[in-house]
Formats: sequence, structure tokens, C-alpha cells
Amino acid sequence: MIKDLAFVAYSVADVPRSVAFYRDVVGLELTDIVSESWAEFAAGSATFGVGKGQALGITPGSQFSATFEVDDVHATHDRLAGRGVSVTDVQEGPVCYFCFATDPDGNRFGLHQRKRG
Repeated sequence: MIKDLAFVAYSVADVPRSVAFYRDVVGLELTDIVSESWAEFAAGSATFGVGKGQALGITPGSQFSATFEVDDVHATHDRLAGRGVSVTDVQEGPVCYFCFATDPDGNRFGLHQRKRG
């Protein structure tokens, strides 16, 4: 029986570079679990990790599964774009606003904001 989601992880070529990107550019909180080959970030009640996945057959830049909930997707979009991050236009769905960004390895991730009410 599944109890919970353990983590979402992306394969990256350079863990320190990815730590700097997700911590300093995206704004995720780095946990105390960090090494040259693996690092974890707190993402609300979930964990997001980056690591050298090539030994497991996971090519850096091939992931697109993580979506991060934000308070203001437009402001987050503008902040990332201002830092040179490739980010799509904000789209509107029935219950949310969202866009997609790309990390230095080419992995894509989403930014999501639920509509109020």
C-alpha cells in the first residue's frame, strides 16, 4: 500500500550548479542532505531532489514532472525571466494559473498558483 510520496528527483550533470539554481534562483529551501552527487530541498510537505542519475540510466535534462505551488505565479515568472531563466508565458486554466521553466540541464518544471475562491 502506498503511504505517501517520498520525493521527486531530477537527474543533473552538476549537483553544485543545480543546488545554486534551485536555491538561489528558484528559491527552494536546501535541507541538510547535500553532497557532490545528491541534494534535497524542502518543498512544502514534499521533498525535491537533484542528483547524478546517469548511473541509473536517467539522462540529465530529461525530466518534466515537478510543479511548485507559488503565491503569485506572475511575480515568480517575472523574477525568473529577469534572472535569465527560460520560462513560458503564464497560462490560465479553469482552477489555476501556470507556466513552465527550464533548469540549466534542460529539465522542465512547472509553477502553479491556484485561483482563490
